[in-house]
Amino acid sequence: QVQLEESGGGLVQAGGSLRLSCAASGRTFSWDVMAWFRQAPGKERELLSVISSSGDRTYYVDSVKGRFTISRDNAKNTVYLQMTGLKPDDTAVYFCAAANAPWSYVIAGAGFDSWGQGTQVTVSS
Repeated sequence: QVQLEESGGGLVQAGGSLRLSCAASGRTFSWDVMAWFRQAPGKERELLSVISSSGDRTYYVDSVKGRFTISRDNAKNTVYLQMTGLKPDDTAVYFCAAANAPWSYVIAGAGFDSWGQGTQVTVSS
């Protein structure tokens, strides 16, 4: 497993932006597919975006496509989620996760074996 720690959450007004970071340690970061999930109160955890180990392939769910951008810096062992055009419905705890699994698995939200503790994002109207 890999240890993951998210940061960058906070309170923002609707229409605003935030950039989340997730620092990894304990396993060769450049081998792992990385992803961002979120969980709102009373709802199931939701996959948002995935990035391949080299960063050359990305995947987004429809609800965030065009607003959120995932990226990674393998030299810094860090994955990012740039969020723009935030809406109150984006309010949730955001988690990063790591996987060493096939692309078809990870874009279905499966195969992740390491999780961060989460960072709260609150969007006010």
